[in-house]
Amino acid sequence: MIEGHGDDLYRYDNIKMNFSSNIYNGTDLSALEAYLCSRLDVVRSYPEPSAASLERMIARDCGISPDEVMVTSGAVDAIYLIAQAYRHEGTCHILQPTFREYEDACRVFGYQEREDGALCWLCNPNNPTGDVLATDDVLAIAERHRLLIVDQSYEDYTMAALLQPADVVGHDDIILLHSMTKRYAVPGLRLGYVTASAQVINRLREQYRPWAINALSLEAGKWLVEQGKTAIPDLTSYLAETQRLRSLLNGIEGIETLDTQTNFFLCTIRQVTAAQLKEYLAREHGILIRDASNFTGLTPHHFRIATQSPIENDALVAAIRFFLKKQQ
Repeated sequence: MIEGHGDDLYRYDNIKMNFSSNIYNGTDLSALEAYLCSRLDVVRSYPEPSAASLERMIARDCGISPDEVMVTSGAVDAIYLIAQAYRHEGTCHILQPTFREYEDACRVFGYQEREDGALCWLCNPNNPTGDVLATDDVLAIAERHRLLIVDQSYEDYTMAALLQPADVVGHDDIILLHSMTKRYAVPGLRLGYVTASAQVINRLREQYRPWAINALSLEAGKWLVEQGKTAIPDLTSYLAETQRLRSLLNGIEGIETLDTQTNFFLCTIRQVTAAQLKEYLAREHGILIRDASNFTGLTPHHFRIATQSPIENDALVAAIRFFLKKQQ
């Protein structure tokens, strides 16, 4: 799905507040920017063919072997790579509603969807619902399939307990996906990685193209891992603000929000469609939300919100309240 994701700022020229991307927007990236400016010389040479130096750093932090880590160009790159590497399995099961790229990757490589599919795709924490499955439940799902792929891209956006790389590298039936894009709030760099058994990682490497990670992204990734700081300085307060925002939106007649364990959540609107609300907010208030109607299993009345600053959150609530009063 080339288009249809959130964060479609390119469609508008006046957005001041972006609720459509789940990535934390308050990160100060000035130190990273300064570092990359000092390393622009790396574009004169080819990067490492397999990002091995970054893989070693990640493995060290995870307490696993470098043979159990593979860096990819974002988690989406890993999704398509896994679908390609296991295409002979032929069947898949996707726990919906969830990130559309699992479905698209399986379609590209000819999988048939069925409940007992060989490959099972699970987003945990789940996009767009914000749900988090307990680790025992995740392991129970793994027992029912040849291979379980657990996309933990939002693992740094929840307080819930999740599987750790060391938990799965001894098994050949579980793959974990991780997003440096989200951990460090650097979506433009396209960095992610896979953790799994050495046997699984070797199978993925056989399909992977050389120089998939460009030289500047590789430098950025190593610098970020070395710094050891994630994007969200105070996750507890940030998630508390998420619940405050949900409460305010639930107080608007015609709006209902679903519970969440992350910084984002689903909403429904009754009087109009999510697309109509999105266009109004964008054109009249410079506020961008995520029309969630293209998630499998959702409706034209679903939209997704990612928590911003308290001032921005109050502005969103006021704009939605004003819009709905105009509809009466």
